[in-house]
Amino acid sequence: MNDAAQGPAQEPTRGAEAAQPTPEQRRERRRLAWRGARRALWRPGFRATVGELLTGLTDAAPDVYDLDLPVDMYGNGIVETLEERVAGLLGTEAAAFFPSGTMAQQVALRCWAGRTGNATVAMHPLSHPELHERHALADLSGLRTVHPTQEPRTPSAGEVHDLDEPFGTLFLELPLREAGFVLPSWEELVAVTDAARARDAVVHVDGARLWECTSHFGHPLDEIAALADSVYVSFYKSLGGFGGAALAGPRTLVDEAKAWRHRYGGQVLQQFPTALSALIGLERELPRLPEYVAHARVVAGALREGFAGAGLPWARVHPEEPHTHQFQVWLPYEAEALVEAGVVQAEETGVSLFPQVWVRGGPGLAHTEVTVGAPGLEWTADDVRAAVTEFVARIPR
Repeated sequence: MNDAAQGPAQEPTRGAEAAQPTPEQRRERRRLAWRGARRALWRPGFRATVGELLTGLTDAAPDVYDLDLPVDMYGNGIVETLEERVAGLLGTEAAAFFPSGTMAQQVALRCWAGRTGNATVAMHPLSHPELHERHALADLSGLRTVHPTQEPRTPSAGEVHDLDEPFGTLFLELPLREAGFVLPSWEELVAVTDAARARDAVVHVDGARLWECTSHFGHPLDEIAALADSVYVSFYKSLGGFGGAALAGPRTLVDEAKAWRHRYGGQVLQQFPTALSALIGLERELPRLPEYVAHARVVAGALREGFAGAGLPWARVHPEEPHTHQFQVWLPYEAEALVEAGVVQAEETGVSLFPQVWVRGGPGLAHTEVTVGAPGLEWTADDVRAAVTEFVARIPR
């Protein structure tokens, strides 16, 4: 083929624009850098391969369930076993398995609206249904929300008491992720639930990350759940499951929720892989969460010291002492620069201090979420400080 026939495809590239990687190429580079790192503070299952997850499932499954039992069909068998286990841990009469927490909470709030006769839900504006569910409460269930506070924390008892309109359900996200995985004190939690009941409202807890709250509150799971009328928990955010959730509460509520689960399309033929992974998480990860929380406080302190030693003009670990094993880090740079620093650090040193995701928080300001899991227990404070130095040295300026 002659040059004329080849046309524009044969023209030489001009400038930096032609060399810019596509978003897909950038994501793949981040993925490979993270997977290639020999050290990380956390290795979530959603970043694993299919083969890795299947191997882990088949290796651990015999320890948590009799694999010679019949497979589940539309929510019986192993799914019922999981539901009973969750109800026992939370001290509730019953629990219902759901494919997702989004479905579980929409159903719970719909059921409570019918029982209270009030379709208004009081919740924080940073709660998951407000930010991440495409207005599903209003569009699917005809519910409306009101906000007791705009402050980045759980509403106070006074704010709930003084809310200027009636509401049927108080929705509490514990911890409040978008505010930095923050929790109230035990006394504040008791007071705010009492305030809701003084307003003739029920209390629903978004406990997607409730499992790791016991250290902060100084109370076991069943005592925390007892403050609420219903609780949702997730099986993958901290327990390492493949997905899925449970709604726990009075048996009459759970029975009604199962009817709505069917209507919402959540009555799935077989869910044994997800149920098995959840049982494994309850057996293996749940007992270790207090250890992760304690070490997260060590990591957070070392990060603060590392940033100070690296001479950054400003840095923030929030909360200063994490309430759970997750917290935020804020730095005075654009998100793209921090992503690049993390990728280069992983590629060059084999250490991935931060996940390769930073979110812009304003001009020249970005934050990321740090999770300390089992791999993070191997990090000493000196390791963290050294990794901070390596990371800061690679921030493009």
